[in-house]
Amino acid sequence: MKSNILIIGAGFAGVWSALSAARLLDQAQRADISISVLAPQPELRIRPRFYEADVHGMKAPLGELFEAVGIHFIPGNAESIDTEGRSVSYTDAQGHRQQITYDRLVLAAGSQVARPAVPGLAEHAFDVDQMESAMRLEQHLVGLATLPASPARNTVVVCGGGFTGIETATEMPARLRAILGASTALRVVVVDRGAQVGAALGAGITPSIIAACKQAGVEWKTGASVVAVDASGVTLDNGDHIASNTVIWTVGVKASPLTAQVAGERDNFGRLKVDGHLKVLGQDHVYATGDTAWAAVDELGNHALMTCQHAIPMGRHSGNNAAADLLGLQPVVYRQPKYVTCLDLGEWGATFSEGWERELKLHGQEGKHIKRQINSVWIYPPAADRALALAAADPLIAIV
Repeated sequence: MKSNILIIGAGFAGVWSALSAARLLDQAQRADISISVLAPQPELRIRPRFYEADVHGMKAPLGELFEAVGIHFIPGNAESIDTEGRSVSYTDAQGHRQQITYDRLVLAAGSQVARPAVPGLAEHAFDVDQMESAMRLEQHLVGLATLPASPARNTVVVCGGGFTGIETATEMPARLRAILGASTALRVVVVDRGAQVGAALGAGITPSIIAACKQAGVEWKTGASVVAVDASGVTLDNGDHIASNTVIWTVGVKASPLTAQVAGERDNFGRLKVDGHLKVLGQDHVYATGDTAWAAVDELGNHALMTCQHAIPMGRHSGNNAAADLLGLQPVVYRQPKYVTCLDLGEWGATFSEGWERELKLHGQEGKHIKRQINSVWIYPPAADRALALAAADPLIAIV
């Protein structure tokens, strides 16, 4: 009977975990170990692009790629993990409850937007966290054209001035003009608890954020929080009400709830703490990767962020190491000391910075060129060519 490496999730970390495990098994010429990926659909959804228009096309099919390298795809939603019995229960595509056993588990189930108990948030706010919710927002925006003109119709409130909030807000004016007309009086407002514009991203790129928002007409309400959302807009903690038919929530993320089913230490985002090989501390057969793992990237105290920049190389390491564990081979320590930030700022351009202090290197249209490369080429999976795909999954590839 074959041993089985089970990977939960087909996001960036899950896809690259599967490819990396396949690479090591191919090198060892071992056909007695299988690789299974359990996820709702055989596609990599390009989540970093969900703030853009035409969200429905932001995905890459995985069927031919997985077939080329010998990865078995299981359509379904993981429901529970039994680490003692080494099994995962899931609901299949027909809605039936199923169970699969594993010898090594790689938890790559990702993360989701955090939705606190703000009155009206669940009923009235949109988000760009998952493809379905981003498509729902897009359909709503298109539908605004059928409503009579009003300040509420023409106003979008973005709750949160972090990375996702800024990219969503600076892209929004162009999206709205395409729907409502170039001459429409628009208003896009970012509500953020930070004391200054772009406070969460550091001083190095703040001038670029300010310039881009000024050009696009994006307003900021700093030092403020949304305390209620209703059908007519948002109420701030100072009592002010902003009339808006479109409220977008981008404040915070949390790891997949599946992490709670694995015994171990967690950080404030619910991520499981892992060792240098991405094995969950206290677990012998479970690895966590991508947004489910709190992993050191260097020896200076920095840890991976919940972004594809870290998820892709983490996947290369976790899949390799899960396979190495079964093969009795030496695992590879995950380290990713180089960190960059590429922030899209709408029609103004983008910023590209290096280091944890985010030292600005490129901005404007030069930065936009890099951002387009990242969004349209670099983060997509390889072609369904066995040799090329396995070579691309080497955990020792230098990548930022």
